[in-house]
Amino acid sequence: MADETEKAQAAKPGGDTIFGKIVRKEIPCEFLHEDDQCVAFRDVNPQAPIHILVVPKKPIVQLSQAEDGDAALLGHMMLVAKKCAKDAGLAKGYRIVINDGPDGGQSVYHIHIHILGGRVMRWPPG
Repeated sequence: MADETEKAQAAKPGGDTIFGKIVRKEIPCEFLHEDDQCVAFRDVNPQAPIHILVVPKKPIVQLSQAEDGDAALLGHMMLVAKKCAKDAGLAKGYRIVINDGPDGGQSVYHIHIHILGGRVMRWPPG
């Protein structure tokens, strides 16, 4: 966990990201979902037995920088997350996370939704 915290503290907004490369299919990835607005795929560093990411094709840097015009896209991503969770068999529940900024644990500056499930989620999460 400390490794992810260190990554978040060192990460900086700006430039291309690994998610941009995945969206453009420059990095091979098996998509669980793809449409004209977003993609979903398994996290390569899972923090739960099931860990899926939903990433918009539009490179919004972070949630705190989203604009009013992004509302439909953000809502769509939530519905895709719901679909992915259902398809993954998470009928007993799951957690949705969006990290924002260094104190929020954001290590990739291309907004994305984490779907975490397959185990009981503890509270508080931090």
